[in-house]
Amino acid sequence: QVQLVESGGGSVQAGGSLRLSCAISAWPDNNTWMTWFRQAPGKEREGIVCVNMRSGPITYRSSVKGRFTISRDNAKNTVFLQMNSLKPEDSGMYYCATGARVNNCFRSSDFESWGQGTQVTVSS
Repeated sequence: QVQLVESGGGSVQAGGSLRLSCAISAWPDNNTWMTWFRQAPGKEREGIVCVNMRSGPITYRSSVKGRFTISRDNAKNTVFLQMNSLKPEDSGMYYCATGARVNNCFRSSDFESWGQGTQVTVSS
């Protein structure tokens, strides 16, 4: 099973930036989906950006579109999430996940491999 390790979280003020990393033990085959999820206390886990490793189109949740950017470094088996213009409502635990049989790339139950998460806190 693929192992994922997130890093890069921290505490920033509103308007600041963070770049999260997701290191992958084995690069997924091209039919795999990867999604960044986040979960705030008392709220459900939500997908915020997903990408199909073969076809490449990227889908962003509307609340982060224009502020967050996903990218990857194939040589380092790492996917990044650049987060700019952060808002307090972006606070939460951020997870990367991969799945091979994904029907809805924002539905957490479609994903079988998860990292441990990295905490993001944005203060006003």
